[in-house]
Amino acid sequence: MVRGARRIDFASRLKARLRALRARLERPDAVIQAVRDANATLDPQKVAAWLVGQADQWIPAPCWAVVAHDVNGHLAVLADRGLTPARGPSLWAAANWVMRHGAEFTSADLSVDQRAAQHAAGTVVAFPLICRQRAVGVLLALDPEPSAAVPSFGAAVASTLRMLLEPAAIALDNAVALQKAEALSVTDDLTRLYNPRYLNLVLRREAKRASRSGRPLSLLFIDLDGFKRVNDTHGHLAGSKSLVEAAAIIRGSARETDVVARFGGDEFAVILPDTGREGAVAVAERVRDRVRVFRFLAEDGLALRLTASIGVATLPDAAGSAEELLKAADQAMYTVKDAGKNGIHVAEEER
Repeated sequence: MVRGARRIDFASRLKARLRALRARLERPDAVIQAVRDANATLDPQKVAAWLVGQADQWIPAPCWAVVAHDVNGHLAVLADRGLTPARGPSLWAAANWVMRHGAEFTSADLSVDQRAAQHAAGTVVAFPLICRQRAVGVLLALDPEPSAAVPSFGAAVASTLRMLLEPAAIALDNAVALQKAEALSVTDDLTRLYNPRYLNLVLRREAKRASRSGRPLSLLFIDLDGFKRVNDTHGHLAGSKSLVEAAAIIRGSARETDVVARFGGDEFAVILPDTGREGAVAVAERVRDRVRVFRFLAEDGLALRLTASIGVATLPDAAGSAEELLKAADQAMYTVKDAGKNGIHVAEEER
């Protein structure tokens, strides 16, 4: 660009490319190719990444992104190109509006657009990804600089774009639904921790890996002391809420690489890969101390106190297989119970 020359804004760049874009979108095989490519994967992030790549070929923009609900039902950026923290407010201003209204959103300058939140700025074009008459996501382009006019695709190009985005929306919705189903099959309904089925699968896998590599593997078995009293005194709803709070404490006390599961009732388990006895005891102490000082059901005006009895077992020190490791940790936990609760016991070395 010549020094001092005026920068061509996004709306003008889009207008200059419309004829070539229309020719590209109206190719006889465009829809078939879109269906084939969008359904080439069952990973929502990969579907979104494909769509971002396609969009960037259609209309180069400083930022392209796909926003959709993740497996937990929260709106999230599934894929992007050029997204920076400074561009976040603008992206979310457009994405939230599109998800609420299920309609396209275009703006020449978000900083003066009444539909946008504070701190939003720049030019934006956003298309809803419609599947079964509802918006399942948003495809949007963002330029941090304002445009002199509102970007326009024209009726013909906009109609063709909607037709090409439909297969992507269906593929994205199906991929997210599959991911949710897979998550539910291994997740405890109440606490959203892993369930016993998944715990056993991972424990067997990690035990085999530890045996091959010679690296340690530890397991914590945790039981909440006094939980029955919560149910008996305050009812099962209060008991369920306290389990959710306990699950959050345990999950927050573990590392990202650890696998935390609800084993059943008020019992939890934590798989600690590549962790020996000392490291496992450190995690157990963190769980015990945080449970002891936490005020359960404080939001309901109760502020109850619970404690935890924790058994620790390490492979190969106290067990030689996944089944033996689980049994050793369980027995160690009951040793704490028999000794007065609110403590930690490490399973003895295998003899």
